[in-house]
Amino acid sequence: NEWFFIEVNPRIQVEHTVTEMVTGIDLVRSQILVAEGHTLHDATLNLPAQAEMPLNGFALQCRVTTEDPANGFIPDYGKIHTYRSPAGFGIRLDGASAYGGAVITPYYDSLLVKVTAWGRVFEDACHRMDRALREFRIRGVKTNIPFLENVVNHAKFQAGTVTTSFLDEDQSLFKFSA
Repeated sequence: NEWFFIEVNPRIQVEHTVTEMVTGIDLVRSQILVAEGHTLHDATLNLPAQAEMPLNGFALQCRVTTEDPANGFIPDYGKIHTYRSPAGFGIRLDGASAYGGAVITPYYDSLLVKVTAWGRVFEDACHRMDRALREFRIRGVKTNIPFLENVVNHAKFQAGTVTTSFLDEDQSLFKFSA
C-alpha cells in the first residue's frame, strides 16, 4: 500500500484543450485557483466528483507546424506571406506564432497554431478537423497540414485502430496531392 511517483509534471499538457472541450472545464483556470488554495469542490471551482465528471462527445487536436513532412519533418523557415485560420462551431484555435508577416526562424518551436475539433461522435470530430485543416491558408512556409489531413481522413485512424507504429507502416500518409 505504498505509492511511488517516477515523474511529477507540474505543467499543463499541450493536449489539455481536448479535455476542456469534452468536459467543459477550464483546466488552466482550475489549476490557478487550486494554486491559490481553493479546493476542487468548493463554490469557486464547483467541479463535480470524478465519478460524475461530464464527458460530452469527442475531440482531437492537431499541431500545425512549419515542418515539411515530405522532407523528414525538417522545420521550414521564412516569412508567412498569407495566414488565414478556420473558425466555426466545435473548432478551437490556440495560437502560437502564426500571422501574416511573421518571420519564422530556426531558433524557436515550429508550432504555428494548435487546432482542436469537437464532435458528438469521433467521426464528426474528424470531419470537422478535416474541414478546419482545409480552411487554413498559410503561404510563405511549408506546413504539416497535408500530412495531418491524410492522418485525420485515414480509415484506420477514424476507426481507432492505429498504434504507435502507424506512421512507419503506412506510407500513404506521406503522399500529398499537388
